[in-house]
Amino acid sequence: MLFKVFLLAIVMILQPIAGSAKTLSHKEALKAVQPPSGKIWHGTYVGKMVPHPKYGEVEVAPLRGVIAYERAVKKKVGWITFNDDWFQTRRFPIKRVRAIRKHGAIPYVRLMLRSDPFQEHKEPLFTTKAIADGKFDRDLQKWFRGAAKFSMPLLVEYGTEVNGEWFPWNGVWSGRKKGAAQFVKAYRHIVRLARKNGASNIVWIFHVNYLDGPQKPWNRMENYYPGDRFVDWLGISIYSTMNPYENYKVPFRRVGKTIQRLKKMAPKKPIILSEFGTDIRNPYEPAGPWAKGALTDLINNRWPEVIGFNWWNERWPNGNDPKRATDLRVKASPALRRVFRQKLANPRIAP
Repeated sequence: MLFKVFLLAIVMILQPIAGSAKTLSHKEALKAVQPPSGKIWHGTYVGKMVPHPKYGEVEVAPLRGVIAYERAVKKKVGWITFNDDWFQTRRFPIKRVRAIRKHGAIPYVRLMLRSDPFQEHKEPLFTTKAIADGKFDRDLQKWFRGAAKFSMPLLVEYGTEVNGEWFPWNGVWSGRKKGAAQFVKAYRHIVRLARKNGASNIVWIFHVNYLDGPQKPWNRMENYYPGDRFVDWLGISIYSTMNPYENYKVPFRRVGKTIQRLKKMAPKKPIILSEFGTDIRNPYEPAGPWAKGALTDLINNRWPEVIGFNWWNERWPNGNDPKRATDLRVKASPALRRVFRQKLANPRIAP
């Protein structure tokens, strides 16, 4: 079976023979992560909350969770997503990316320059202005040198869901008038540093929420776009119900409007569903039918620009009552398991 992971494996085998781990050119990296002709990538993020002495709980993404997900859906993933949170460490996560590569998948790194795991507050340290001004250049340079030494393709995003007010790089926290422009400066500065430090193997993703939040002119996703020279792929998040007690629905096909906006903004860029999912216990939006409709649209090529999707396979608490916890895990829902097994068996799904 012709599949790009085989290409990656060949490169990995040849490197020791050559006696060096030469980093791929950017052109080579882009070619390696392109799905095989007629196919679409399937990836996942599998999160787990664990105790933390300072923050109470933090989110981790253990590889064993991905293996459990693959068993539940009866399909291997093409990429594996995880957070690289700088409140934990500023070092390049070499052990994590090596483990993902060994598993036969491409690492998808969310470069989270933030000083704590909490949302909806102003960032006190890793502000977009401080990043653009070069205050963290030493740390970023070391990170990118580590990425270059990895020598295999990496998917990396900075500024996750930038048009959503929950993360500190949004204009709500960095200024409604200049916040978007400051984000663009920070993003471009990061990419330039990556290139100067040899990390040509990084495929950069600009990741937005499907809906601007808040829906104000200054917060339009287009305002945050760093430009075609700094972005390789476009990513979108779309969720329906995010917990078992919400009484509203988000039809998956609403993502079509976002895709049209992104196509107009950057017509030559591939698009992925960086995050999508729905709570498995919400009575207003049964997870099985919602996921079936979403996967059907993706597999049937409703939007030819979309080359991959990433199910957000996680559970997290909402207060102390476990009945109010959010749960998007496939293995915890028989209906969802049936849908995924059926749909991911389609030959269009890579690998």
